[in-house]
Amino acid sequence: MTEINAMVAHEDGEGGIVLRHEVVDESFLPEGDVQIRVEYSSVNYKDALAVTPRGGVARSYPLIPGIDVAGTVTSSASADFSVGDAVIAHGQDIGTGRHGGYAQTARYPADYLVKLTSLSTADAAAIGTAGFTAAMSVAALRDHGVEPGDGPVLVTGATGGVGSVSVDLLAGLGYEVVASTGKAESRDLLRDLGAAEVIDRVPGPDEKVRPLGKAHWAAVVDCVGGTTLAYALSTMKYGGVAAISGLAGSPDLPATVMPFILRGVTLAGIDSVLLPIDRRREVWAQLESDLAPRHLARITRDVPVLRVDDVLKTIIGGGVTGRTRVVVHDGF
Repeated sequence: MTEINAMVAHEDGEGGIVLRHEVVDESFLPEGDVQIRVEYSSVNYKDALAVTPRGGVARSYPLIPGIDVAGTVTSSASADFSVGDAVIAHGQDIGTGRHGGYAQTARYPADYLVKLTSLSTADAAAIGTAGFTAAMSVAALRDHGVEPGDGPVLVTGATGGVGSVSVDLLAGLGYEVVASTGKAESRDLLRDLGAAEVIDRVPGPDEKVRPLGKAHWAAVVDCVGGTTLAYALSTMKYGGVAAISGLAGSPDLPATVMPFILRGVTLAGIDSVLLPIDRRREVWAQLESDLAPRHLARITRDVPVLRVDDVLKTIIGGGVTGRTRVVVHDGF
């Protein structure tokens, strides 16, 4: 059996979760049509929840986390993939119920995989689930008819993975982007990504969320939830669209139906987990063409997989800006 270096999460018997380096063999991996030499993964909020007690995403332990898997096919029983193909896998139960990307080798069904044509595995991992979610959010705004001339688009949680890529993509398409963040040190970064204006977190500390406030936004990309989303909805322009994908602030929505029935606001939920593979491949094709991030290197930093635990502990508290790419095969 081939030995595989992996980061494996275990319950410690005292209600905690421990992530540690182990050497496992191929029998540790689940069955699948395609085997991959994993080159890169990334850090997402869900990865941190998978190693957090009562995080609510891991189905069982032991578990190799890493919801993004980018690498090269080493064996395939599928006619759709050949040895040497560059691929990305994410969504479904990867990194939560099936071993993920923090290991040198992974194995998945063929319908979990997307073949890369122009993106490198390094760039695909830097985009990862967060960038993919951003692309889905931008696509939702466009599909609902929001045009660049319709008014400003608010991006909340703008320094996070989804938020920072959303700012980049929207600005590249000509939208007027207003980026909301509580990180004053990241304002220059957001302007570099194309934000026309950078504001503090919304609502402000002394600002009351009303059923309907003054209309500001043609659209919103929200990664925060809670009162932030409630405020955004109450201040949307007529016919505005809110693409929502996160609950970093709260899963609650303390809002009324007023924006929906009096201003025709649309709430578009963004889910990258169970998205059918055909649509998943279409979005990645867009990410390799008209939705290619312009400043990916500007928002990406690398960490060797042996040090990923430190980053996972930081992201829960909102301490990570942009995207963190995990160097896997050469990181052990």
